[in-house]
Amino acid sequence: MCITGEGMDETTPTIFVVDDDDSVRCALARLIRSVGMQVETFASGREFLDCQVPDGPACLVLDVRLSGENGLVLQAALRTSERRLPIIFLTAHGTVPICAQALKAGAIDFLLKPVDEQNLLEAISRAIEADCHTQNQRHQRAALARRVMTLTAREREVMAMVVTGLLNKQVADALGTTEKTIKVHRGHVMKKMQAVSLAELVRMADTVGIGEACTPQL
Repeated sequence: MCITGEGMDETTPTIFVVDDDDSVRCALARLIRSVGMQVETFASGREFLDCQVPDGPACLVLDVRLSGENGLVLQAALRTSERRLPIIFLTAHGTVPICAQALKAGAIDFLLKPVDEQNLLEAISRAIEADCHTQNQRHQRAALARRVMTLTAREREVMAMVVTGLLNKQVADALGTTEKTIKVHRGHVMKKMQAVSLAELVRMADTVGIGEACTPQL
């Protein structure tokens, strides 16, 4: 490993480089570090899988052909992990089918060696932007899930029905209670979910999967 992750912080993007060529790893590490990003390099996919991926923005620059390994196999393995990283593939032996397979599986880009430095930096920029977007969505879902956990069972029922477009009276009839009671529950839901409008509550419900198949037959 040319450059370690010692002293890494979670606000500066971290770029992981996996390539079995020592000179390529070191050259890429110098380039990435020159633009102010953190970098960790690995000689194999197995080494990379043993590392701790930070919570901050990150991406993976991956050689598609490693000694005894296949970068596409590593890409497939990472798709099942909790922390999915955007991938930029590098190769000296690229073919159209391999490129198509990598891009279809979600790769940010597929670049030929010797790689153009500007093209690589631009691809890394897109990858970091994509990772930030993905992480923001994940954090938003987690925050909304925590709010949902504060709802009572009846409040969750009311929320699930309200976001499908049912009126308070329809919800009351479905749940065997009064419209006034539903108004109270609905008010609690809006407050606990920190929703300022029904439209916002609907978006929140869609994000956490509440309201699907919850419309009663009236």
